[in-house]
Amino acid sequence: MAEATANGLGQDALHAAHEAPATRITYTEVHQEHPIKLYLVVWAWLFILSTCSYLVDYFGLHGYLRWSLILIFMILKAGLIVAVFMHMAWERLALAYAIILPPILVLVFVTMMVFEADYTLFTRMAFFGAGP
Repeated sequence: MAEATANGLGQDALHAAHEAPATRITYTEVHQEHPIKLYLVVWAWLFILSTCSYLVDYFGLHGYLRWSLILIFMILKAGLIVAVFMHMAWERLALAYAIILPPILVLVFVTMMVFEADYTLFTRMAFFGAGP
């Protein structure tokens, strides 16, 4: 009769594992290198996005369109840098969430504050008038 052990194997399987000839497992340091093409493509995209960001000023865009485009280009560039140069694209999902989720939540809260500021300004204008 085989008894159950802590890891779920029977006593017979446990003895068979100990009697097998031990093979020496050597661990070598695995070093993964990415192709240079990946870094050149990311560099090219960063250059293109930076050029687009400067073109927003060159064409003289104003208001929400200007700031929206600048922020979009900035977030895209930061995402490329974090994903490739900080190797987040190859990390575990939990670590990626720990790094990427807080800035996303900050953007959500900033958006909420923008709407709250507009609402506050509207109510002040409605109740107190345009000012002196």
